[in-house]
Amino acid sequence: MSDKQEKLSIARGIPLAEEEGTGALTLGGYIRELTERYGPREAANLRLGDTTERWTYDELWAHSVAVAKSLLAMGMTRGTRVGILMTNRLEFLSATFGTALAGGVTTTLSTFSTQPELEVILEKSGCSYLLFERNVLKKDFAEMLVEAEPALADATPGGLMSTKYPFLRYAAAVDCEKLPAGMESWEQFLARGADIPDALVDATSATVTPADPGVLFFSSGSTGKPKGILSAHRGVTLQLWRWAKWLGFGEEGVRSWSANGFFWSGNFAMGIGGALSVGGTLILQRTFDPEDAVDLMHAEGATYLFAWPHQWKQLMDAPNWLSTDLSTLKYVDKDSPIAQHPNIEPGDYTEPAAAYGNTETFTLSTVFGANTPKEVSAGSHGKPAAGNIIKIVDPMTGETMPLGESGEISVKGATLMLGYVGVPLDESVDEQGFFRTGDGGYLDEEGRLFWQGRLNDIIKTGGANVSPIEIDTVLATYPGVKIPRSVGVPDELLGEVVVACIVPQSGVELDADDIRAYLKERLASYKIPRKYLFFSEEELDTTGSSKIKLETLRKLATDRLAAENEQAS
Repeated sequence: MSDKQEKLSIARGIPLAEEEGTGALTLGGYIRELTERYGPREAANLRLGDTTERWTYDELWAHSVAVAKSLLAMGMTRGTRVGILMTNRLEFLSATFGTALAGGVTTTLSTFSTQPELEVILEKSGCSYLLFERNVLKKDFAEMLVEAEPALADATPGGLMSTKYPFLRYAAAVDCEKLPAGMESWEQFLARGADIPDALVDATSATVTPADPGVLFFSSGSTGKPKGILSAHRGVTLQLWRWAKWLGFGEEGVRSWSANGFFWSGNFAMGIGGALSVGGTLILQRTFDPEDAVDLMHAEGATYLFAWPHQWKQLMDAPNWLSTDLSTLKYVDKDSPIAQHPNIEPGDYTEPAAAYGNTETFTLSTVFGANTPKEVSAGSHGKPAAGNIIKIVDPMTGETMPLGESGEISVKGATLMLGYVGVPLDESVDEQGFFRTGDGGYLDEEGRLFWQGRLNDIIKTGGANVSPIEIDTVLATYPGVKIPRSVGVPDELLGEVVVACIVPQSGVELDADDIRAYLKERLASYKIPRKYLFFSEEELDTTGSSKIKLETLRKLATDRLAAENEQAS
């Protein structure tokens, strides 16, 4: 390598062949290997009412095989997409691994979805089979599905013919018996595979390769529409194996509580992989309830809690927080507010917070693992994971920047997506195969990445990506709104809060509560702006082409909110 090349902003992880601690690189092979290693250990449990259901690894395998048999009995072929619309429950796991064993593509759908959002992701996913949870909080997904496709109300189960969703043939629900005619119960679904031999599942699973499509996840996009991100088995399973190492878990049996939906890649890889890859136990909670979560951690002897920072305060505000013995919690970051609990002794444990990743790389592409000294991480976002190459390019020209200079973060490696659904791959990567993330940053001489923020305007709030265009598209339909522009404003708890900046039509007075209620009917809860600010058109700084200058508006919103907070205090 020449002196000139050495000074370019390029950093490489170790060769993938040198990485230790990984195993099978298909999801079917992954669950098979875990079962062979940890068979009688408890893999996961779920409390429903007064009872707690527990599955060992052997039982998780058996339930996964049962799902695979039913899918095969219905004629599923290699590469078929199976939609999974569930909270964190045992059947989510068996549906995921069962789909893989049958040669299908696990397609996760968010239970936060509103009616319009559900219809969009159903269309984009191209699912042939849908395995769902009927009742999630106040939502009835059976009713929502019938509203999306009325033919489900009276179709023959397995025989749906829909011009709206031409691939969708079958739907089954895990949590109820009484369903519209076109749907079946979980028991009816599993009964379909009763006559399929184990040997067929084994033969089907054996045909799946690490390069085959394994999962389809959805993420907010800069276009305001959800993006379907297709990943290969290898990328997903590499991250599942890695997360246990990154979190610093040994094979003594971590017991990990989680209520964060596995339909998002970070929760899937970190939650499932962190626990199962080392023979641990998942303590599942369907939806986040802080008081119940604290009780679960105590009752189940949790050693790790998988919560995002915005959930920490809610846990600490729970009425049973201080009165509950949480001394079993071992993997608690010593600098986290959680570590202040009177029964918790975190020692010197620190989480792998020095990290950077995207759904397109199925979570982290750079990282320093747990317990990395601060003098090593040095305020960075980690070094490239095995097999990864990070380069910093000029956002306009794509040319690699000199070492130490800021530009756009680009990544290539073993966990990079196969592509966006419906988008040619050459439109997603550059000529060298690098994915340009839209995020800004730089590399130092040690190969450490320093993330500086987004070059695009996706808002990251509470661990989720939110597209302001999606919000603004709905805001624009509210009577009296002339110009809507949502921005992310820095927040200690959530990272950013979504703030709606609105120019009303002339002579119109708008009410924030009314707008919020309007958005609740049309957007998932985490996408709804926390604050609503009203401006005159003259207050907004625009470009020569009449586009609102985003950074100027963000500062204007930040200053306005700071002034309001100061007045309130």
